[in-house]
Amino acid sequence: MPQTALQIHSSSKKFHYIIVNKPYGVLSQFTDKEGRKTLSDITKFPKQVYPVGRLDFDSEGLLLLTDDKALTNFLLNPRQKHEKEYYVQVEGIPGKDDLQKLSGGVIIQGEKTLPAKAKIIKEPLFPRRIPPIRERRNIPAAWISLTLIEGRNRQVRKMTAYIGFPTLRLIKVRIKNISLGNLLPGLSRKLSKKEVLDLKK
Repeated sequence: MPQTALQIHSSSKKFHYIIVNKPYGVLSQFTDKEGRKTLSDITKFPKQVYPVGRLDFDSEGLLLLTDDKALTNFLLNPRQKHEKEYYVQVEGIPGKDDLQKLSGGVIIQGEKTLPAKAKIIKEPLFPRRIPPIRERRNIPAAWISLTLIEGRNRQVRKMTAYIGFPTLRLIKVRIKNISLGNLLPGLSRKLSKKEVLDLKK
């Protein structure tokens, strides 16, 4: 088995593998001392599961929950360079040179980001955000698909700001082979056996 693949151990323990479409204004955790909305306010999840990575309070989309610690460690290991895809609404219309900057890497806090994939896409058919994004009548907006192989703090927002196109809305749509699909905000589903096996490759 290649060293980049996760060894699948035989075990009688049954793990949980769940994805949720995290809405805007919800923390990627189950409790909060400040009383902000958390995953516990969305639905009832198995007590032992935890998020694999995180989405910021003001970001939306795919969040994987599991109690499989080996898989969690595998997916969060930066050396594995797993793909994570985001749909990003930005203020303004990036040109070809702007997208090339995102793809080639930009400087964030003195360190260059790893190569990425960036392209303009049609406006995706997502439900309107609540609360709605701020809009300026005299400034157009565009949607970008941005695929990363790293996960630095607020990286997508910092990258688009660096090239002069502030992020208005940020939705995570994929991690490796797992896609958000048509899962509505606040809803969740269990992964199939095939999806889990593919995640571990």
